[in-house]
Amino acid sequence: MQGWLRKKLDNSFDAADLAHDTFMRLLNREEMIAPQEPRAFLTTVAKGLVANFYRRRHVEAAWLEALAALPEPEVPDVEARAILLETLIEIDRRLDGLPVVVRRVFLLSQLDGMTQQQIAAELNISLATVQRHIAKALHRCLFAA
Repeated sequence: MQGWLRKKLDNSFDAADLAHDTFMRLLNREEMIAPQEPRAFLTTVAKGLVANFYRRRHVEAAWLEALAALPEPEVPDVEARAILLETLIEIDRRLDGLPVVVRRVFLLSQLDGMTQQQIAAELNISLATVQRHIAKALHRCLFAA
Protein backbone atom coordinates (compact mmCIF):
# COMPACT_ATOMS: atom_id res chain seq x y z
CA MET A 1 0.00 0.00 0.00
CA GLN A 2 2.71 2.46 0.98
CA GLY A 3 4.69 1.76 -2.20
CA TRP A 4 1.63 2.41 -4.35
CA LEU A 5 0.96 5.66 -2.48
CA ARG A 6 4.61 6.72 -2.80
CA LYS A 7 4.30 6.40 -6.60
CA LYS A 8 1.08 8.43 -6.59
CA LEU A 9 2.38 11.17 -4.28
CA ASP A 10 6.09 11.16 -5.10
CA ASN A 11 6.81 11.67 -1.41
CA SER A 12 7.50 8.90 1.10
CA PHE A 13 6.40 10.94 4.14
CA ASP A 14 3.00 11.80 2.66
CA ALA A 15 2.66 8.20 1.47
CA ALA A 16 3.29 6.92 5.01
CA ASP A 17 0.71 9.35 6.41
CA LEU A 18 -1.93 8.32 3.88
CA ALA A 19 -1.20 4.61 4.33
CA HIS A 20 -1.73 5.11 8.07
CA ASP A 21 -4.96 7.06 7.42
CA THR A 22 -6.19 4.30 5.08
CA PHE A 23 -5.85 1.64 7.73
CA MET A 24 -7.23 3.92 10.45
CA ARG A 25 -10.36 4.47 8.35
CA LEU A 26 -10.86 0.74 8.23
CA LEU A 27 -10.20 0.26 11.94
CA ASN A 28 -12.40 3.18 13.03
CA ARG A 29 -15.49 1.97 11.22
CA GLU A 30 -18.45 1.46 13.54
CA GLU A 31 -19.28 -1.76 11.79
CA MET A 32 -16.29 -3.96 11.06
CA ILE A 33 -16.49 -5.53 7.64
CA ALA A 34 -14.56 -8.28 5.98
CA PRO A 35 -14.44 -7.24 2.32
CA GLN A 36 -14.24 -10.04 -0.22
CA GLU A 37 -11.39 -8.21 -1.93
CA PRO A 38 -9.41 -6.51 0.88
CA ARG A 39 -6.72 -5.15 -1.43
CA ALA A 40 -9.29 -3.55 -3.75
CA PHE A 41 -11.15 -2.15 -0.75
CA LEU A 42 -7.99 -0.58 0.70
CA THR A 43 -7.04 0.80 -2.71
CA THR A 44 -10.46 2.42 -3.06
CA VAL A 45 -10.13 4.05 0.37
CA ALA A 46 -6.58 5.17 -0.45
CA LYS A 47 -7.68 6.68 -3.80
CA GLY A 48 -10.25 8.77 -1.95
CA LEU A 49 -7.61 9.93 0.50
CA VAL A 50 -5.24 10.83 -2.35
CA ALA A 51 -8.01 12.89 -3.98
CA ASN A 52 -8.63 14.67 -0.67
CA PHE A 53 -4.88 15.25 -0.27
CA TYR A 54 -4.58 16.96 -3.66
CA ARG A 55 -7.77 18.97 -3.15
CA ARG A 56 -6.41 20.18 0.22
CA ARG A 57 -3.14 21.15 -1.48
CA HIS A 58 -5.10 23.08 -4.10
CA VAL A 59 -7.04 24.97 -1.40
CA GLU A 60 -3.78 25.75 0.43
CA ALA A 61 -2.15 27.05 -2.75
CA ALA A 62 -5.14 29.26 -3.57
CA TRP A 63 -5.13 30.60 -0.01
CA LEU A 64 -1.42 31.40 -0.13
CA GLU A 65 -1.88 33.14 -3.47
CA ALA A 66 -4.70 35.25 -2.02
CA LEU A 67 -2.52 36.13 0.99
CA ALA A 68 0.33 37.20 -1.26
CA ALA A 69 -1.99 39.67 -2.99
CA LEU A 70 -2.94 41.42 0.28
CA PRO A 71 -1.23 44.63 1.34
CA GLU A 72 1.19 44.03 4.23
CA PRO A 73 -0.97 45.59 7.01
CA GLU A 74 -3.91 43.33 6.11
CA VAL A 75 -1.99 40.03 6.22
CA PRO A 76 -3.19 37.97 9.20
CA ASP A 77 -0.69 36.67 11.72
CA VAL A 78 0.56 33.08 11.59
CA GLU A 79 -2.03 31.72 14.04
CA ALA A 80 -4.92 33.42 12.25
CA ARG A 81 -3.65 32.10 8.89
CA ALA A 82 -3.55 28.55 10.25
CA ILE A 83 -7.10 28.85 11.61
CA LEU A 84 -8.38 30.34 8.35
CA LEU A 85 -6.70 27.61 6.28
CA GLU A 86 -8.19 24.90 8.50
CA THR A 87 -11.61 26.52 8.09
CA LEU A 88 -11.26 26.67 4.30
CA ILE A 89 -10.28 23.01 4.16
CA GLU A 90 -13.25 22.06 6.36
CA ILE A 91 -15.66 24.06 4.19
CA ASP A 92 -14.23 22.39 1.09
CA ARG A 93 -14.68 18.99 2.75
CA ARG A 94 -18.28 19.78 3.65
CA LEU A 95 -19.09 20.98 0.13
CA ASP A 96 -17.62 17.82 -1.35
CA GLY A 97 -20.33 15.64 -2.81
CA LEU A 98 -22.63 18.49 -3.75
CA PRO A 99 -23.43 18.86 -7.45
CA VAL A 100 -20.93 21.05 -9.30
CA VAL A 101 -23.51 23.76 -10.04
CA VAL A 102 -24.47 24.02 -6.34
CA ARG A 103 -20.81 24.44 -5.36
CA ARG A 104 -20.26 26.98 -8.13
CA VAL A 105 -23.29 29.07 -7.15
CA PHE A 106 -22.17 29.05 -3.52
CA LEU A 107 -18.59 30.01 -4.35
CA LEU A 108 -19.67 32.78 -6.73
CA SER A 109 -21.85 34.14 -3.96
CA GLN A 110 -19.50 33.79 -1.01
CA LEU A 111 -16.04 34.19 -2.54
CA ASP A 112 -16.62 36.34 -5.60
CA GLY A 113 -19.25 38.50 -3.92
CA MET A 114 -21.71 38.24 -6.77
CA THR A 115 -25.36 39.00 -6.08
CA GLN A 116 -27.96 36.32 -6.60
CA GLN A 117 -29.25 38.16 -9.67
CA GLN A 118 -25.75 38.30 -11.15
CA ILE A 119 -25.25 34.58 -10.55
CA ALA A 120 -28.59 33.76 -12.16
CA ALA A 121 -27.65 35.79 -15.23
CA GLU A 122 -24.08 34.38 -15.36
CA LEU A 123 -25.22 30.75 -15.16
CA ASN A 124 -28.49 31.25 -17.05
CA ILE A 125 -30.59 29.79 -14.24
CA SER A 126 -33.55 31.21 -12.34
CA LEU A 127 -33.21 33.33 -9.21
CA ALA A 128 -35.17 30.70 -7.27
CA THR A 129 -32.66 28.04 -8.33
CA VAL A 130 -29.76 30.24 -7.20
CA GLN A 131 -31.45 30.75 -3.82
CA ARG A 132 -32.12 27.01 -3.48
CA HIS A 133 -28.49 26.15 -4.32
CA ILE A 134 -27.11 28.69 -1.84
CA ALA A 135 -29.44 27.38 0.88
CA LYS A 136 -28.39 23.79 0.17
CA ALA A 137 -24.68 24.64 0.33
CA LEU A 138 -25.07 26.76 3.47
CA HIS A 139 -26.98 23.95 5.15
CA ARG A 140 -24.18 21.53 4.27
CA CYS A 141 -21.55 23.95 5.63
CA LEU A 142 -23.39 24.55 8.88
CA PHE A 143 -24.79 21.13 9.69
CA ALA A 144 -22.63 18.49 7.99
CA ALA A 145 -20.60 16.36 10.37
